[in-house]
Formats: sequence, structure tokens, C-alpha cells
Amino acid sequence: MSAEKVALGRRLFFETRLSSTGRYACSSCHRPELGFTDGRAHALGATGESVRRGAMSLTNVAYNAAFTWASTKVRSLESQMRQPLFNEHPVEMGLKSGGASAVNALSLDPTYRAQFAAAFPGDAAALSMEHIIKAIAAFERTLISGRSPFDRYVFDDDRAAMPPSAKRGMDLFYSARVGCAQCHSGLNFSGPLVYEGHESDAALFANTGLYDVDGHGGYPPTDQGLIEVTHRAADMGKFRVPTLRNVALTAPYMHDGSLPSLEAVLDHYVRGGHKSPRLDSRIRPIVLTEEQRTDLLAFLGSLTDREFVENSQLSAPKDR
Repeated sequence: MSAEKVALGRRLFFETRLSSTGRYACSSCHRPELGFTDGRAHALGATGESVRRGAMSLTNVAYNAAFTWASTKVRSLESQMRQPLFNEHPVEMGLKSGGASAVNALSLDPTYRAQFAAAFPGDAAALSMEHIIKAIAAFERTLISGRSPFDRYVFDDDRAAMPPSAKRGMDLFYSARVGCAQCHSGLNFSGPLVYEGHESDAALFANTGLYDVDGHGGYPPTDQGLIEVTHRAADMGKFRVPTLRNVALTAPYMHDGSLPSLEAVLDHYVRGGHKSPRLDSRIRPIVLTEEQRTDLLAFLGSLTDREFVENSQLSAPKDR
């Protein structure tokens, strides 16, 4: 990490020349104003091809124990980035031959030549795909959200930061009866985190009963979750527990965007999901009054960090 790498990574994050069509950037699927998601049920690639899952939020992504919706193998931002850059089925950014065309295009830009030289001093081949990936990862590690009303209430002891309804909702969220925090735990509301000096536990994956297509807990054959990587029957329908930070901005919800609103998400969990042998044991029907539903939604709204999503230092550089 360095200021020079972050500045370069920020420019590259919004750079459309990193796509095969010259019209798509990382930011096309990760828009700051939407908590670095894209508002779609399924992300779209540079050629308009649909990706089978939604774009995950990049909020506090530096602390993730794993990346993507359903893999235990992708453990760094750098390794994750190779998927959208080079995927062919489906096409995302659509780069081929290790991104040689993008590297060549950026090499013609004197601003980029200077920035790469500053970010990677002493390297004769400063402008390379390896360094493009490292610089973007450096920028993504600065996407830190921690100034929501919830944060100000809990960590700053600002008693006025959260309205009474959100405070009641927080009590419900953390209660044993409702149990949201059994999965959405920790500072990022997503389970285990990685940070310096801490040996992380494995990332948290869960089958929330979103589908039961065969009466035995089966998920649609087009996307069956973690089982596709581990080949373990117990992992059918398991997907990574996503962060709830800025969740009010990141609709639609679930890995496939099948729930259009937070109200629909509450309906799903009130029902306890589809009953099946694969359902996570923490998922069970919940009884909520209308006031309690309103309070839970108010609490989820209190996780919106306006300072984060409106931070001009995290948006496209004005001199692009």
C-alpha cells in the first residue's frame, strides 16, 4: 500500500480501457452511490452478457475472509480480480491474452506512464497487468465504511445518532429469538474477518432456504452454490454471508437478486425459508409484529454510511 498505488488504482477502477469493448470498468458493476454494487439482479459484462450472480458490495472488502459468492479458494483481492478481467464464460471485462491490449493502450497514455512509475519505482516494467491488479486492489482496500448512524451510536456514544425505532430494531437483530446476528456478525455484519495480527476463521457460508426445487433441498442446476467447488452434498445451496453495511442501497438481494427489497427479505426469513434437509439450522420461522418489522428495517437503514458513499475520494477522478 502507498498513496501512489491507491491514486493509480482509483483511476484504474474507473478505467473503461480495461474492457474488451472500451466501455466497461470495474465501477460499472461497483457504483459508489449503491454501496459499490450495481442495482441489478445479475451483473452484466462488457458485451451485455448476463453473469449468473449479483455484484457483491465492496464495502470494507479489505477484511473479507474469502471473495465471490461461493468459493473457499479465492482468498485475496488480487486473485478475485482475475475472474472478472479474464472470464470467458460469461464474458465480464472480456480481456484476452493476459490483458495485453489493455496494457498497450494504457502505455500510450503519458499520465498513466507517470503514475505507474511513481507507484512501482525501480521496476523497469512498471506498467504491467500484474501492477494494474495490485494498484486496483490497493484502492479497494481503502473502501472503508465506519461512519453510519450505527457506528456513531455504538462507537462514538452519540445517543442521537439512531432514532428510537432503529434502536429497538438493533435489539431485535441481536436477540436470540430473531437471530440475525448468528450469521451477520462482527464489525462487517458478515461473519469472520481478516486483519493484521488475527488468524481468521473460515468465511461463513449458509443455505438460507431460498430454493427447494426437488423436495430434497436442491437449488437450480444453473447455480447450486458452494457444492460446485467442494463437491460436498452438504454444501448444496450454500452462499457466502454478505455484509449488511449500506444494505439499504444494495437491492436487489441474495446471490441471484431474487428478493427485490428488504421487505421481501424479511418476508423470506419470517417464513423460515423453504424447509429442506439442506436448510441451515439457524434459519427458522420468526414471529414479528408490524412494529417490529418497521423497527428491524429502521435498524438496517441505520447501517447506511453517507460519508462513505458520497466520499469524492472514492469516486472517479475529475481529470479522467
